[in-house]
Amino acid sequence: MVVRTLPQPRPAKTGAPSPMAVLELLKPITWFPPMWAYACGMVASGADLFARWPYLMGGVLLAGPLICGTSQAVNDWYDRHVDAINEPDRVIPSGRMPGRWGLWVAIAGSLISLALAWVLGLWVFWAAVVGLFFAWAYSMPPMRLKQDGWQGNAAVGLSYETLPWLTAVAAAVDGLPDPRIALIALLYGIGAHGIMTLNDFKAIEGDRQMGIRSLPARYGPERAARIACVIMAAAQIAVIAALIVWDRPIHAGLIGALTLAQLACMTRFLKDPIGRAVWYSAIGVGLYVSGMMIAAVGLRGLTGA
Repeated sequence: MVVRTLPQPRPAKTGAPSPMAVLELLKPITWFPPMWAYACGMVASGADLFARWPYLMGGVLLAGPLICGTSQAVNDWYDRHVDAINEPDRVIPSGRMPGRWGLWVAIAGSLISLALAWVLGLWVFWAAVVGLFFAWAYSMPPMRLKQDGWQGNAAVGLSYETLPWLTAVAAAVDGLPDPRIALIALLYGIGAHGIMTLNDFKAIEGDRQMGIRSLPARYGPERAARIACVIMAAAQIAVIAALIVWDRPIHAGLIGALTLAQLACMTRFLKDPIGRAVWYSAIGVGLYVSGMMIAAVGLRGLTGA
């Protein structure tokens, strides 16, 4: 009988991790999407941004370095065996994050997030509870939503885009968001499902070995790339249609132009999904989030109508 063993991280050094190791674990490059979404929500709310600056700055800090950073620590802790295959130089499998420090950082990040959210008000606090729930449920057994690419990417997309957008609006107006804002925030969160799929192309081999059914591991890179592109494009087309209905043709036109640019990039990406996933993430995602702010500016005018 063949006994299958999990790849093990390298032996960790003793003592506390260095500040740079902690920062690497929190992955600052991943903080931008929820921070940007929160900023979009503040703009769309129609509130006086100067008067509400504590909610703007506090919410951006909460969405990015705290909750998103915590989610990265949680993910790396529970993925340390997968990373030993896919990316052995990451901070935990490489041994630069000693012992169970990865877990302690994730717990500390959760508690600090809740404390700041409480200061910012009940709307922000309960949104933080939801965000942290998905941050842990995505990676931690037994839920481990990331085991399935459809539900895992949906959870991350909605948590990264829709939730911080709506949280910002609720904090700014101290109440429920306008239904039109909620719809646009939801659409961009759905479209972010495709963005999350782009991150899975680098880990296909390890995901297959560990039984993680990401879309590239499940359907193959070519089909997964087509699915990601369709989801991203369809969400933006729906946003464009909504803005036209709400008499915002200029904003709709600008987002349409950005979407056309993305479609041109998608054509190249689809020819080599694995080789060009990082390239498309850099260009296509930048165009996608630019459209989010344009939509937020258009919604700002609507909220006063």
